[in-house]
Amino acid sequence: MRREIVSRTLGKTDVELSALGFGAASLGNLYQAISNNQARETLQAAVDCGLTYIDTAPFYGYGLSERRVGDFLRSQGQDSFVLSTKVGRFLKPDVTADTNRIRDGFASPMPFRPEYDYSYDGIMRSYEDSLQRLGLGRIDILLVHDIGVQTHGADNGRHFQDLEMGGYRALDELRKSGAVGAIGLGVNEWEICEQAMEIGQFDCFLLAGRYTLLEQEPFESFFPKCKAHGASIIVGGAYNSGILATGTKSGNVMHYNYEPATTEIISRVQCIERVCETYNVTLAAAALQFPLAHEIVASVIPGLGKVKRVEQTIALYHEDIPVEFWQTLKDEGILPQNVPVPTGRR
Repeated sequence: MRREIVSRTLGKTDVELSALGFGAASLGNLYQAISNNQARETLQAAVDCGLTYIDTAPFYGYGLSERRVGDFLRSQGQDSFVLSTKVGRFLKPDVTADTNRIRDGFASPMPFRPEYDYSYDGIMRSYEDSLQRLGLGRIDILLVHDIGVQTHGADNGRHFQDLEMGGYRALDELRKSGAVGAIGLGVNEWEICEQAMEIGQFDCFLLAGRYTLLEQEPFESFFPKCKAHGASIIVGGAYNSGILATGTKSGNVMHYNYEPATTEIISRVQCIERVCETYNVTLAAAALQFPLAHEIVASVIPGLGKVKRVEQTIALYHEDIPVEFWQTLKDEGILPQNVPVPTGRR
């Protein structure tokens, strides 16, 4: 039986997210250019299918994703969608930008360069700039983007201090005034989220690639702290940069965590693939559905850049997966015995 895409409450807020959302990095021409029409058609197909939560960021195509998302959403009505974007970078004009090449992974024509600023003024400026690019009067969820050692290395200390001493105050003011409905972080490392909980109350953490069929490290320690804090998790990167979508048999380069996959990672995915073959389960369907079994996960947001990709993702979300499949993954040590799993058909 085909199921509807359910909604889930974000933390202790009144914000309701579709459990399957729309990651809009592709609309910033991630790795390859797409047309404005393709971006609009993809968004329309997603919303028509019930994917009413959309996540974007200034960094995605140097403002291109936000512009495309806003152009589409203005025709939808403010109450028909939930939108998150990010702060911590603002965009500066750059007349020297080579817009004919891929920059930071984006084939974008936008002549800007990003600069980091997690201070009070930097957060406010980034928020206001996003409203202008989006052409919208409200942003539902505001996320601090890419703070952490993985992005900043030795400079992270001063950036985190800026967030602690001023940036968080800006976020909290925007939330208290009703300008935004929720605040959080959008990052690739759960440790920085744990650190952030010590400086204030966050409603959610968009965590990319860290709670997947391949990785469950946050499950034992971080997730219980999130629950006690009152914060939800939004899962990005459920396919771990692609290897859980393509599998190991395509003959193409396999990617994990934004880099070519190691032999160890490939071997682990092959173990999952063998179980998938036993139960006639699509690897990507298992990867997409797995995180949603945890009570703290509010939404999973795969990147979508084509109508066909939306249709495939909906099919993966609705695929029936037998409970025996999940138990076998546990029995073979691929998943911890106590990790929550979907309760599909028997």
